[in-house]
Amino acid sequence: MGTAPNSTSNPAPEPRTSRLGIWGWMLFDWAAQPFFTVVTTFIFGPYLVARMTEDPVAAQAAWSNMATISALLIAILSPVLGSIADQSGARKPWIAFFAVIKIASLGMLWFAAPGSPIIWPLLFMVLASLAAEFSVVFNDSMMPRLVSEKEVGRISNIAWGLGYLGGMLVLILVVAFLAGDPRSGLTIIGMEPLFGLDPSTGDDARVTGPLSAIWYFLFILPMFFFTPDAAKGLPLRQAVVSGLSELRGTIGELRHRPNLMRFLIARMLYQDGVNGLLILGGAFAAGMFGWATIEIGIYGIILNVVAVFSCIAAGWIDRSLGSRKVVIISLALLLVATAGIISTNPGSVLFGLLPLSMEDGGGLFGTAAEKAYILFGMLIGIAFGPVQASSRSYMARSVSLSESGRYFGIYALSGRATSFLATLFFSIATYATGSAHIGMATLVIFLSAGLALLVTTPDQARTPEEPPAQ
Repeated sequence: MGTAPNSTSNPAPEPRTSRLGIWGWMLFDWAAQPFFTVVTTFIFGPYLVARMTEDPVAAQAAWSNMATISALLIAILSPVLGSIADQSGARKPWIAFFAVIKIASLGMLWFAAPGSPIIWPLLFMVLASLAAEFSVVFNDSMMPRLVSEKEVGRISNIAWGLGYLGGMLVLILVVAFLAGDPRSGLTIIGMEPLFGLDPSTGDDARVTGPLSAIWYFLFILPMFFFTPDAAKGLPLRQAVVSGLSELRGTIGELRHRPNLMRFLIARMLYQDGVNGLLILGGAFAAGMFGWATIEIGIYGIILNVVAVFSCIAAGWIDRSLGSRKVVIISLALLLVATAGIISTNPGSVLFGLLPLSMEDGGGLFGTAAEKAYILFGMLIGIAFGPVQASSRSYMARSVSLSESGRYFGIYALSGRATSFLATLFFSIATYATGSAHIGMATLVIFLSAGLALLVTTPDQARTPEEPPAQ
């Protein structure tokens, strides 16, 4: 497939991608999601916070600082890489390059044993996060070439749903076969952990790094084999020079595309809150309730089951009502869920208005507060897939093929430019008050501001003189 002309004067031809090629592209989300689900959110992150160190509050702040550093580097480099991608043409070589970094970094998480220096797993998490997010830029920018504008919302949501399904299956694998209860040493199905993994030394959480690396390697292969890529363009050195020059022009162009700029600013704000929920939510629950790998894993499975079905439903809603409406509904649900989570304490919910019994009824999530937390978490599961998938489809409908790389780089920038603020606010508030609840409350600021701006953004981001992205 040739690279489209660097102009928006003529509409690009209707994409003609085989079903196998589209499925190969969608499997990228399936391959990539276990890192975000199992490592970052539900297993390794909570392990580092609650079990690797003896100070959960300081560990939560350190985890937040790791996310802040990653977000800053992603924000700076994503638009640069997107512009270079447009000039170099092919996306797959870049994805392969970052796959090597991601796989190697995830493998090193196995050595994050309790009592070992925390700096090393945090460093490898930064590298893995950078590689994961940069790969997403190149993968997302392929989408407008593969399907028509009418189908991008449905395909984007299905791909996101596949991602959550993949993350959920890896979570089930960990909880059922690898994660033992620290008291009994048995997994949730009553067997000893496979491979002799010892929960007392964090084996059940540390193994998620290598496991996610193997999963990623296996399931990105169909994209490399079957999904068409753009033709090779300029040599790397020329692509870098030309890409940086084009990036300056792209930023200047946004002044003449006010609706698109408004959407990107809105996303910059609300995605900060979404990123904060994904990065900090599991660790927050582990710190408050003392959940071990089994509990946090089951919680993650519940959220991902809900997310899979919500993404499928949102794909059809996106096609009927448009991407913006899906995002607005999702943000409203996330605000309710976030308020519910920060209002929950072991003995009450709704900021103390509803006292709850602290008696543990036994089994998983034995207290009333844990059950309430699960309910609020299910709202997050309903919303956090569609809010991201429909944001991606909104962007795909708003740009032409020839500019998809640089604008998806800007899109990645909008999702990361200030995301360090969400985790930074969390860290500052937590350090200052000693309360992770107050730290989590800062996420409401970002979700609310993004929603308020998005409500005033038109459904169609493209200016009238621009051709539709086919």
